[in-house]
Amino acid sequence: MTVPLLIDGTAIPERLGGVGRYLEGLVSGLDELGASFALVLRREHVDHFRALAPSAKITVAPDWIRSRPLRFVWEQVGLPWLRLRARAHVLHSPHYTFPLLAHRNVVTLHDATFFSDPQAHGMLKRTFFRAWIRAGLVARRVCIVPSAATADALHEHVDAVRSEVVVAHHGVDHTVFHEPTDAEVDRAAAHFGLDRDRGWITFLGTIEPRKNVGPLVEAFRRLRRSRPDGPDLVVAGQRGWDTAAAAALDAVGPADGVHEAGYVPLESLPGLLGGATVVAYPSSAEGFGLPVLEAMSTGACVLTTDRTALPEVGGDAVAYTEPDASSIAAALLALVDDPERRAGLGRAAVDRAATFSWAATARHHLDAFRSAS
Repeated sequence: MTVPLLIDGTAIPERLGGVGRYLEGLVSGLDELGASFALVLRREHVDHFRALAPSAKITVAPDWIRSRPLRFVWEQVGLPWLRLRARAHVLHSPHYTFPLLAHRNVVTLHDATFFSDPQAHGMLKRTFFRAWIRAGLVARRVCIVPSAATADALHEHVDAVRSEVVVAHHGVDHTVFHEPTDAEVDRAAAHFGLDRDRGWITFLGTIEPRKNVGPLVEAFRRLRRSRPDGPDLVVAGQRGWDTAAAAALDAVGPADGVHEAGYVPLESLPGLLGGATVVAYPSSAEGFGLPVLEAMSTGACVLTTDRTALPEVGGDAVAYTEPDASSIAAALLALVDDPERRAGLGRAAVDRAATFSWAATARHHLDAFRSAS
């Protein structure tokens, strides 16, 4: 086969959070625009991506790449061979790393936190991704980033940038992330053991240091001391490497009004987010902040910070706080006590979220692919 574009999807995890959500959105956007492309995927993702892009040519990667070291070897050796066999004009590597010897290669760099917030990552991970980000930026490849803030930060931290850097904001699937019906909110409340009359505050994301889940839990405890009949807290997301947040979560439970939900499937998110009193995302650093956009699309009142890329996403349609427990508690209390402001922010959030789409993201990617070809 001969294709204009080959996308390497082998780095995404089994559960499609983070980079997986980005890749499925990009693929659906490219398909919507009628672009011709091929995908190489792990076996467990084939059916899902075939449904998203029926016209895409799909190759199944060998099962042994489930091992991270072996996947890296395959990326450097097997992927270039596959690209030659497919006679692809451009290769897209959507998660930092790429074949060093490949030409006409586009790579996505998701954020600059390995430089700007090094304490949020372990030493090995930080060293590895810093090296690959530098390699992408100095090797005259085309690099895609999800925000102007990320582009600016990368230029600040990496000397001698020779690559073209293209900003392509993420999109949102409005068929999934929509204003929920009463039935959807009722189902979410029943599933997570919540009381609609009391309400709830939702956090959505991986529990890692820069998300500030520990300070959020402490802020919630202060809120409940001030408002004993106030909303519960739902922490939706898988635990990462934040030991302080893990300790904070281990110290509370449903009796304290805290519900740790773990991974939440897409179909449950509109009710959980759009039905929330507040969606709190007090991250101190983001390459984009997709959970904020997804919550906005459901009509949620969102509380986040004004750090890095988050204002590019939220604009005037969200409330802002500093990421410490005292500030989060004060901001939550102000929103809980002001239903009129919450409703206004929810309406503004829907309007702003409507300006983001995966088709628009895909158009910027197509420009980058043409630039590399």
